[in-house]
This record gives sequence, structure tokens and C-alpha cells, in this order.
Amino acid sequence: MEPISSRMTFYYKRIFPLFWFGLLAFMAVTIVASSGRKGSPPLFVLAFLGFMALMGVFIMKKLVWDLADEVLDAGDALVIRRGGEQERVPLSDIINVSYAWAQGPPRVTLSLRTAGKFGNEISFAAPQRFVPFSKSPVIVDLIQRVDAARQAVR
Repeated sequence: MEPISSRMTFYYKRIFPLFWFGLLAFMAVTIVASSGRKGSPPLFVLAFLGFMALMGVFIMKKLVWDLADEVLDAGDALVIRRGGEQERVPLSDIINVSYAWAQGPPRVTLSLRTAGKFGNEISFAAPQRFVPFSKSPVIVDLIQRVDAARQAVR
């Protein structure tokens, strides 16, 4: 089985959020500590940092935290792993493959005929490309294979 998801998924889901929220917390602590001698901290700056934290949660919830950890190509099916769970999805059970290649991270969403362990939509990060903002041939091939599998079922 060959992986068709990005090797950077762990970074997207774990490392980047830790860096983002850690940086915001460091900035807030630094502002509060440095203004302790002068008086009250500038509330506008602290409110802005809180806003950035909320926006980070919203964006990461919509675009990052729902990604599958790993997707493997098993020929006539995909093996999806998230956390400690795994599910095998036949290509013929995929209704649609949505591929947003011009965003970071490039995102693939599979719409399934019947809901499985992970629901009726499964998203994963597409493999990284050397040329940024270009389509992945692995995902384009997957789209063609899913279409062929659906045609064979009819």
C-alpha cells in the first residue's frame, strides 16, 4: 500500500497549532510582564491577541483538525487512518473527490455513498508538490480511478 496523503499532516495538526498558540501566549505574557512596571497592559493589544487565538481555533477546526492522519492506496480501495482507528473504503463507494489544490494545506475531500467510522466525508492533506500551487498527479489519478470504479458499478 502506498501513501497518498501528505507526510506533513502531523506538522499541520500538531506542531503548527502548538507553535501558533504558544507564540500568542508568549506575546501576551511578555506584554503583561513588561507593562507591570509602567501600569496596566494595553487592553487593545491583549484583545487583539485573544481575537487571533479565536481565529486560529476557527480556521484550524475547519481546515486542519478534521484531516485524516494517513490515507493509503490499496488498489481498489483506500485505507484511512485517524487516531488509532482504520477504515477501508472501496473506490466504488466514493461519490465525489473534491480537490482544493490552491490552498494550504492542499485538501482532498472524499464524499462517500454510505457513512463509515469517520462519517460520510473524509478529508486529508494532499501530498506536497515541489512546484507550489500545482495539481498533484497522485490525486488526479485517484479522481480518474474513482470515476472508473463508479462507471464499472453501473
